[in-house]
Amino acid sequence: MAKLLAYPLSVLYYLFFGFTLILFDGIQRICYYNFGFRAHRASIIVLNFLLLRCLNILGTRFTLECPFDFEKNQSYIFVANHQSTYDIPPLIWYLRKSYPKFVGKKELGKGIPSISFNLRNGSAVLIDRKNPKQALQDIKTFGEKLATTNSSIVIFPEGTRSNSPKPKPFRLGGLKQLIEVMPQAKLVGITITNSWKLSRYGYFPMGIGANIKLKIHPPIAIPKDNIEDTLQQLEQKIKGAMTS
Repeated sequence: MAKLLAYPLSVLYYLFFGFTLILFDGIQRICYYNFGFRAHRASIIVLNFLLLRCLNILGTRFTLECPFDFEKNQSYIFVANHQSTYDIPPLIWYLRKSYPKFVGKKELGKGIPSISFNLRNGSAVLIDRKNPKQALQDIKTFGEKLATTNSSIVIFPEGTRSNSPKPKPFRLGGLKQLIEVMPQAKLVGITITNSWKLSRYGYFPMGIGANIKLKIHPPIAIPKDNIEDTLQQLEQKIKGAMTS
């Protein structure tokens, strides 16, 4: 019965989702070229708020657990597990005060209304996953730029979406590059649960009734030594907090 209901709701969702992306592709271009960074940032935040409302059409709910406030003028390296494409809008919305950049694959840099333009124009480092050595260098260079502006970044150490409740092993090369060039940043683990349920049938129909949970763990300062131990503990903390 739930899958049968998912078909008409998915059609409605995709209509609103597509319209929102096309509309904001124009809006953010106007903001970017005519009013500057702050206006463009505001347009992206509003865009992702509306994308969450589109997901509400599918009965999707969002639960945030964040029992602390982020410090002003403090950069963060947000480390999250990655279950679905739909991890991104809630991260952008709930982390909007820090407005973090993202590490993404280069294929996202073209062909997607709103998203590709935003990623190409400063909101991400787009890496070639087929060239790991160059990818690590690109992440390091991007991190150096972020360090000069006290900016924050989100990285998914799994490297790709798990599309399931079972996380993939963390690959820590990119994260270590960021730590090396952003030593004043703080590490923040984020556990994302249930976003995989949106694509449980594939992408049509969409899964309905998912309760996507984001648990943001307390920030920790980057240690001067024992980095491996710290990252292993962070991975265990992120994965250990997953719920159904």
